[in-house]
Amino acid sequence: MKKMLLIAGVMLAFCGLCAAQAKDAPKTIPQILDGGVKAIEGEFIPAAEAMPEDKYSFAPTNGEFKGVRTFAQQVKHVAAVNYMVAAAILEEKPPVELGGENGPDSIKSKAEIVKFAKDSFTYAHKAVTSITSENATGEVKSPFGTNKLTRAGLATMFAWHGFDHYGQMVVYLRMNGIVPPASRQ
Repeated sequence: MKKMLLIAGVMLAFCGLCAAQAKDAPKTIPQILDGGVKAIEGEFIPAAEAMPEDKYSFAPTNGEFKGVRTFAQQVKHVAAVNYMVAAAILEEKPPVELGGENGPDSIKSKAEIVKFAKDSFTYAHKAVTSITSENATGEVKSPFGTNKLTRAGLATMFAWHGFDHYGQMVVYLRMNGIVPPASRQ
């Protein structure tokens, strides 16, 4: 019995040591870049879900707001850019149509728009987790012109571009009497 307890104690100590080492291990490039995608996704999707469907067509009108995107257009725009950036990182065609009659403008209901956004973040995760220390600084064709950009540079776009539009969405939510989910704590 003492021998069994000793073996069990040694195994627990060994497992604890392994867990401590894993916790202290430096993060990889994909983990760091994926953290940025998780950060915006964790704010953006709950905000998209918080707006009632009948307010998805809302755009401010008081003040200098002529021609601004509606709430639905904000969500679809970020999702479309996510697809474009991820496809550029992966050097492939986006898995969804982004223009024409089957593009984001054809998506109308809140459920479809939220699904489009969620799926775009799934694709973004796929893209950033494909980035390694070997290919991070490798250049790929920009989805926004003829120039070339690094994969790592493009990967930062998910967060800064998403948070830019998330900020606008927060204003739209508050203008409709809705406290953004991230502010409810």
